[in-house]
Amino acid sequence: MLGTVKKSLSQISSKWRSKWQLQKVGRLEFQAENLRKFTEAELVSIFKSEEIERHWQLAKQRLQEVCRIEDLTTDGVNTGDRRAIWYLVHALRPKSILECGTHVGASTIHLASAMKSVHDATQEPWKITTLDIYDVNDGPESYWKKYGLALSPRQMMAEYGCESHVEFLPEPSLSYLPRCQDRFDFIFLDGDHTSSTVYREIQIALQRLNKNGVILLHDFFPDHRPLWKNGSMVYGPYEAAKRLKSESVPIRVIPLGKLPWETKLNSHLTSLAIASHA
Repeated sequence: MLGTVKKSLSQISSKWRSKWQLQKVGRLEFQAENLRKFTEAELVSIFKSEEIERHWQLAKQRLQEVCRIEDLTTDGVNTGDRRAIWYLVHALRPKSILECGTHVGASTIHLASAMKSVHDATQEPWKITTLDIYDVNDGPESYWKKYGLALSPRQMMAEYGCESHVEFLPEPSLSYLPRCQDRFDFIFLDGDHTSSTVYREIQIALQRLNKNGVILLHDFFPDHRPLWKNGSMVYGPYEAAKRLKSESVPIRVIPLGKLPWETKLNSHLTSLAIASHA
């Protein structure tokens, strides 16, 4: 009982801290014209695609051999969400991806696998730039060392045959994005989940998108409601999206909701969400 009370108080504190952090950020100008527009039906069709499923089955075994990362031991993107990311990339066929938040590289290797599946047959060039505040490969704070994993993110890329396509940068997103001169087809925001950071990340990420570019969010909890029975929740991404709506920014964040396969804690629910042009 005492533990439940402490958890509730901690969640209330986190929620109000998130609101307070965002209130300190002045209103920004958003340029959403390059953001792709999605419908819920379009997203559902991607995850039910038999063609993508066929390609996934071809890549799945090799991915499992290389990405030996258990969900419950690393706090990384769960296996069901990794599969959803793979499907999205395979369907949307981006040639350039920016990932903010490498962590142990679980999502990174799935991004790379999907791009390799799509582009190797046509020999089209493709690239992933992935950021983290730490040196995720060789630094003393490397997550893969902390969790006792067999391979670093870079070693996973090498074993999968796509090391030359992936650039690792130890730099915060809000330091990298303002000075970045590159443009991307697909940006995955999964780093600092505070509301103030996500709000600013979206604003700058929109400026770095190619036409019909995609922004994918992780840890998005609509209406601040837990998705799973353990009650875990992150407040920042939804709080940032709520502010965008209140400011009439032409962006609609679509939660991916329920997937056709298992994700976390015996459910099919995901905290992934797509930012769509309204």
